[in-house]
Amino acid sequence: MGYRVLVSDSLAEEGIEVFRRAEGVEVDVETGLSPEELKAVIVDYDAIAIRSGTKLTGDIIEAAERLKVIGRAGIGVDNVDLDAATRKGIVVMNTPEGNTITTA
Repeated sequence: MGYRVLVSDSLAEEGIEVFRRAEGVEVDVETGLSPEELKAVIVDYDAIAIRSGTKLTGDIIEAAERLKVIGRAGIGVDNVDLDAATRKGIVVMNTPEGNTITTA
């Protein structure tokens, strides 16, 4: 059984390629989803990669039956309901150094 990753915000192609090269990982890029659309599709994913454009509310996280990991590209996780993620045992991580090159 493989893992499915949803990339819901724009990421550099190199970042998406990391998922594509990983054995047993299927990655889908679906940007611009409304909260309702995200809630409907997130049920099929084991992980989600976001930036600041995606807000993961408690309702969306509760709908995420398979979700194990939320990865935030960039600083902060203020767009993630951490209490809801904690209740479901979902790991939330960020990459605070991820924007260093584009900022410089």
